[in-house]
Amino acid sequence: YFRNEGSLTSTLRTLLFFTALMITLPVGLYFSSKAYIFEGTLGMSDKDSYFYAAIVAVIAVHVVLALFVYVAWNEGSRQWREGKQD
Repeated sequence: YFRNEGSLTSTLRTLLFFTALMITLPVGLYFSSKAYIFEGTLGMSDKDSYFYAAIVAVIAVHVVLALFVYVAWNEGSRQWREGKQD
């Protein structure tokens, strides 16, 4: 019973971490890349900087999703191996 509860807590902690990362990282990268990289450093217009900042945010979403799948896959296979040894 207690091993299963620890597994649930670990899974919930991982899910909450990636949920927070999914919300903050793309939004933060969108606004920071728009203001500092595309408009500030490269001197792009508003219209162009919106477009390229959106591409950066979409790439960030895909990276976070890929990391979540990787972590979830490894955590699941680790729990399966531990359960198999019992």
